[in-house]
Amino acid sequence: MSKGSVIRLIIVDDHEVVRIGLCAVLNLTPGMKVLAQGGEMKDATKLCCRLQPDLVLLDIRLPDGSGVDAAREILAKCPRTRVLFLTSFADEHTVLEAILAGAHGYILKDIASHALIRTIRSVAAGQVHIDPRLTGQTLGWLRNIYREPGHSKRPLLSPQEQRLLPLVAQGLTNKEIAHDLHLSEKTVKNYLANIYTKLNIGRRSQIAAFYAGSFKGSGRRLSANSN
Repeated sequence: MSKGSVIRLIIVDDHEVVRIGLCAVLNLTPGMKVLAQGGEMKDATKLCCRLQPDLVLLDIRLPDGSGVDAAREILAKCPRTRVLFLTSFADEHTVLEAILAGAHGYILKDIASHALIRTIRSVAAGQVHIDPRLTGQTLGWLRNIYREPGHSKRPLLSPQEQRLLPLVAQGLTNKEIAHDLHLSEKTVKNYLANIYTKLNIGRRSQIAAFYAGSFKGSGRRLSANSN
């Protein structure tokens, strides 16, 4: 979204007091507006389809279903809407499931209000944000999953494919990536197709989440100019 524009939000959480509190904080924040709120999975999909928000704040557990399932449906029907999970559940399986569903962020409810606002702005601007505490927990599992069977010590992605990860995480287009890496746009598309296949994913946000969990979370740096 363009710089300076208002971030239009929807909040979906099964606790009314949480929704009221979030609405109060976010509606008082310059550049943010809560369009609607709901407490069930059906509300999430219905409101997003009707209002087309920039971002939906979504809980992971809802009375009538899973927030992860809601995220998949929202992303399928409203591809421009960013999905940020705000929840109290921090188990590895749930975090990984949310990331692989295409979520653009996953944070815990004990987050400070100023940090929440900063995260919303970051995710709305195209970044992927995962609570650092969660990144550390899921890192080992991510590494185990994203390796080729029978080659446990060899990275699943080639060095050239790995060079694309930080650029995709920054929100660059294929054309911009091609320019930065001195490649043709067709070559970039081929590398991305390989990444999608190898990681068994289908969204750029999932590539960004993989990068955040596997490299940034481990303290290692992988720049676009890495050899």
